[in-house]
This record gives sequence, structure tokens and C-alpha cells, in this order.
Amino acid sequence: MSAAKDLARAYYDGLKEAYSSCDGQEIWDHFASVAQGASQEDIDRLLELYPDAPESLIELLRLVDGTYYREYPEGNVLLYFLGSDYEDYPYYLLSARQMVETKDNFASWGDYLINREYDDEPVDEGICDDMDKLNFLHFSDCCNNGGTSQLFIDFSPSAKGIKGQVVRYLHDPDELVIVADSFDAYLQMLMEEEYAFLNEESIEGMDI
Repeated sequence: MSAAKDLARAYYDGLKEAYSSCDGQEIWDHFASVAQGASQEDIDRLLELYPDAPESLIELLRLVDGTYYREYPEGNVLLYFLGSDYEDYPYYLLSARQMVETKDNFASWGDYLINREYDDEPVDEGICDDMDKLNFLHFSDCCNNGGTSQLFIDFSPSAKGIKGQVVRYLHDPDELVIVADSFDAYLQMLMEEEYAFLNEESIEGMDI
């Protein structure tokens, strides 16, 4: 098994344990009985657009193809799957198809951040300032469907950034912050923090 598969599986297994420890076993059991991995066709489409997509992300998608009101053949899934550096705020994993469909969404509204139009809206210096070069893979929305925060893999960093770094957008106050140098490092961060985005209170609102 590759290192990417090992990491994806370790993250998934750790998340299962985190749900169990937060009295969320019933929610996890429903999720595990319904969720399916992404089709090879959808993964191929994603890789056509993002050939540098990290293997660990692809392996996660092979385990589960999205967790936000995701309609699978056996039922629907609503499950917090990811976190960020932003306190204990939970996020959903987008499906491979959603990652393709939302490719240009940030560019359609986020130019004010990339262009540094406002001094009071911080943007990490490792993020580029050229909209024509911008290449973000949108992989996650926060618990209110992304209205407050979204997560991206950045394939177009500035000279001070690292290709493949994970960027967190936050609204009100607006900012773009690098939270990890890579997607692998991002998953490791969440694991080391023991899935801090999950607790009994945060999962109470999730429907089965």
C-alpha cells in the first residue's frame, strides 16, 4: 500500500474513532453503510483539470465521494469530515464532481482578495496576486455550505509559497490564509489535533 493510501486510510479510521468518542456512532454507522467512493470516470475528470492533485486526496475520494447532503444509491449523507486552523469549525468533503464543477467559482468573486484591494482583508504572502495565474482546487466547504469558510489546494503560489499548499478562505472578516504546506501535511495536522473540529455539540445538528 502506498504512503498516500496509508495516510487516507489512517485519517478515515481516526475519524471513525472520533465520531465514536463524541457519541456519534449512529451517525457514523449510517454514513459507512451508505457512502461510496468516487467513480473512476469522475476521478479521471478531476485529474484532467488538476493533474497535480495529491494522491491522498484521490484516495480519500475513493473511500467517500462527498459528505454534504450527498445522494448515494442507498441514501443521503450529511457528515462533517474535515477541519482547519479555524478553532473547532467543521467542514464537509466535496465530491469529485463538485470539485470539477466549482473550478472557477472562487475566481468569479475572489478577485478583491487576490488583487489585495483592501488593506484590512489579510492575504498570506505565499498566495499569488495574479488572477490570470490563479489555480485553486476547491475541496471543502464549512458547515454552513461554505458561506463562512472554504478550503482550497493552491497550485499557483507566489514565490514565497509552496505549490500544493492548503488555503483557507474566511468571510467576515475576509481573509485568505495558508494552513498547511501540502494536503498531506493538512491531514496530519487534523490527526495530530485529534479531529478537534468534532465534539458532541458540533454533531448534534447532523441528520441521519
